[in-house]
Amino acid sequence: MNHQLFQLITIHLKELYREPGVIFWGIVFPVLMAWGIGVAFTGQGNIVRKVAVLENQTDKNSVLQHFLANDAIRLSVSKDEDKIVQYEKIIPNKKFGDTKYIFLSTTWEKAIILLKRGTVAVIVESYNNDFRYHFDPTNPEAQLVQLQLTALINGQTELFNDDKIQPLTNIGMRYIDFLVPGLIAMGIMMSSMWSISYSVIEKRMKKLLRRMVATPMKKSYFLASILIARIFLNCIESILLFLFSYFYFDISVEGSFWGLMIIFLSGNIAFAGIAILVASRTANTEVGNGLINAVVTPMMIFSGIFFSYHNFPDWIIVIIQKLPLTMLADGMRSIFIEGADVVRIISKSLALSGLGVVTFLIGLKFYKWY
Repeated sequence: MNHQLFQLITIHLKELYREPGVIFWGIVFPVLMAWGIGVAFTGQGNIVRKVAVLENQTDKNSVLQHFLANDAIRLSVSKDEDKIVQYEKIIPNKKFGDTKYIFLSTTWEKAIILLKRGTVAVIVESYNNDFRYHFDPTNPEAQLVQLQLTALINGQTELFNDDKIQPLTNIGMRYIDFLVPGLIAMGIMMSSMWSISYSVIEKRMKKLLRRMVATPMKKSYFLASILIARIFLNCIESILLFLFSYFYFDISVEGSFWGLMIIFLSGNIAFAGIAILVASRTANTEVGNGLINAVVTPMMIFSGIFFSYHNFPDWIIVIIQKLPLTMLADGMRSIFIEGADVVRIISKSLALSGLGVVTFLIGLKFYKWY
């Protein structure tokens, strides 16, 4: 390797890892995120659902009032000078975990506040000797609570103990198996955009690029060294996240190792090129922050990192699937959990690499050194 290029790569590596924040946000934070979300969604624990029950009901013989009086445990809880009458009902289930329903007896005004705060998802009240619900019809949790609560009040507890349901908990079918490849893909995007774009913009703002270009340094070596150093660090960060997931959550790679390397390298090329384009002429860090966020935020929301993008309308899914983060995350998931080989990810890899090369060349053409 050329001595000048090697020295530039070494400089960039030292710049990054002399900052404690780089180590935390690049290595520690993704591991903590994987651990926190993985524990929350993979561990079988008791489910607690809170429901607001309107008090001062005139119909004391309704199905709802009869359920609360006979089937639920009545408790009195003092909270902020208010004495809340609370009822609890626990439905044991060895297969899915116990479900505890907490009924908070309150007024309509307080129930609306609890609903707005997200404390409860459903408001229930007695109505014509029966009961009725109030909730947001677009809230899936509220819909589930309404179905379960109707069965519970009517004594149909078999809904919570359906022997016909066989949970799928095999490796590759868990939420954590879906999450980790997405986190690795998001890490590549975030570290490339912020470490490359922001560092270049900061150097331009501080007039460091003007000084560097006045030296015998080759301009192409400077940009190439940034990309190589970032890819090297992304590799270390991704390996550490994978190793943590492998030992803690028993994550495995079912597909081709070479396919994983190809899609990983292609993703780095894509986002490195985009980062160079974003930073090509920006000379202000505030403007740079806006441009970087304008690139990464939509993809974080739409590309299905934490939840499937197939929940969006069909017309926008076609657009989402063309986003670079979506292609990278889908390609990595196909290798991690679907057993994909090189052939299945080659089209996405070529698209990502092509995007990176094109954006890099455009950024290089319009690059402003001072």
